[in-house]
Amino acid sequence: MGAVTRPARRPEGDSGDADLVSRVRAGDRGAVDDLYERFRRPAFALARRILAEDTLAEDVVQDVFLTVWRDPYAYDRSRGSFSSWFMAMVHHKAVDAVRREESHRRRQSRAEDDLALTAPTSARDVEDEAWARVVSERVRTALSALPDAQREALTLAYYGGYTQREVAALTRAPLGTVKTRMLAGMRRLKEELGVVAGASAGGALSGPAAVDGGAAR
Repeated sequence: MGAVTRPARRPEGDSGDADLVSRVRAGDRGAVDDLYERFRRPAFALARRILAEDTLAEDVVQDVFLTVWRDPYAYDRSRGSFSSWFMAMVHHKAVDAVRREESHRRRQSRAEDDLALTAPTSARDVEDEAWARVVSERVRTALSALPDAQREALTLAYYGGYTQREVAALTRAPLGTVKTRMLAGMRRLKEELGVVAGASAGGALSGPAAVDGGAAR
């Protein structure tokens, strides 16, 4: 990308992300590189978790960063942190990719002569996937009703793949505060989701934040 002047220190937290976005808006390709280094790992982890395929996950990540470069004004700081917005876009594009792949597979399946033999298993799989999507949608709806601090912590940890310590660093909050926010957020999710909460907490909200070293305790 050519020689660029980089800051002496790597930006941290939401203010650092906002500074990088401002540089992207000014046409600084080096700022995109900085954002890529900062969010590549959690973005890929989230996309890979949804798509279960490395190539598709990498395509999604590249697409998101390309979107940031082409339309940096899509991010509105008044609506929340850049990290939450960015990871939400990764999630959205990954889900769209899943739908495209499923649509393609369905078209192929209809053309196969042995469709009748595979239909019972396929029907069960489709039913399971449909239920998983219902749960995931309810979780996202419940997350949107949480206070900003709780929603941000849970989104970064479970959708973004960050540990609790990393969430604390990104949000510039004490580790104890992050743990409290996540605990309070999970309790509110259970209240909102009722019976679905158990499945969503173990599925849609499963992530590395449960363990430290791979995640924080």
